[in-house]
Amino acid sequence: MTRADRYRAAGVDLDALDRAKARIAETVASTRTELARGIPGGFGGMVRLPAGIADPTLVMSTDGVGTKVLVAQRAGRHHTVGEDLVNHCVNDILVHGARPIAFLDYIAGAGVPTDTLAVLVEGVGRGCRAHRMTLVGGETAELPDLYQQGHYDLAGTIVGVVAEGDALHGDRVRVGDVLVGYASNGLHTNGYSLARRILFDELKLDVDSDVGELGGPVGEVLLQVHLSYWNAVHSILPRLHALAHITGGGIPGNLVRVLPQGCGAAVRTGAWPLPPLFAFLQRKGRVSEEEMYRVFNMGIGMIAVAAPADADAVRDAARRANIETWLIGEITRGAGVSLA
Repeated sequence: MTRADRYRAAGVDLDALDRAKARIAETVASTRTELARGIPGGFGGMVRLPAGIADPTLVMSTDGVGTKVLVAQRAGRHHTVGEDLVNHCVNDILVHGARPIAFLDYIAGAGVPTDTLAVLVEGVGRGCRAHRMTLVGGETAELPDLYQQGHYDLAGTIVGVVAEGDALHGDRVRVGDVLVGYASNGLHTNGYSLARRILFDELKLDVDSDVGELGGPVGEVLLQVHLSYWNAVHSILPRLHALAHITGGGIPGNLVRVLPQGCGAAVRTGAWPLPPLFAFLQRKGRVSEEEMYRVFNMGIGMIAVAAPADADAVRDAARRANIETWLIGEITRGAGVSLA
């Protein structure tokens, strides 16, 4: 038995990984922009800072797509979660006004088929190309004693840049500012542990169950790609006072992160239509309204804080990007986020 055979018997197939990496290299090459430097396949990825940015400041974030990968696994549909990952991370640095310039992915699993690994990275590459961002590298780790056979996790790190004087921190927020809510198209990448429990464990549905109230098969509804708000927001950034990406923790847990001392936020939950998926989960899962708003985005994927005079311009920019918006509240004196 050769050394390669011994390693394969222990759960790591180096030949399969090499085949996946060869296909992945094509995706990586397709994302290189004018900022890319170095040679693809090196130990580290390189990008230079864009020209013309005063006091350039790097903005970085790391995240994953959570247990949405288990829905992808169940559906045998892996081509969208890579794009989910990129869009989630783009939104996380967009709230600081940053332009994305580089991305790294990390896939860890056990016995994941070569085609699945390649498709995952192709989804990442598609998200990177949509934002003119270089996929500078990443890691594919085979960890047979840590993951169930055929299972994987997916995470990524994004690097963006913003002029220091243009960065959004929440310090511009003032009492009387308005809240503009941007539509989500589903769960995005949060709340899947509870959603899976209700849909698969309690209701005994499966990914191919066609539920009329949801407008289609459960798998398609759950695997809707996490929206990127870059096109809806970047042109209007100079007129915004703050942005909040509505992820884990919902509206209360994320909007509070951009409120300066002495400011609270009053959110009118009836200001936008509740998407059918959330109403279904709440009713069938017997989930309290308070918990729903802490776990899920409830149809609002991003919130912009702006002066009342700029509200129409903010909404017009989103409309041009085919993202629906609503005026959902205002900044008040006080602290925290109230839902009414």
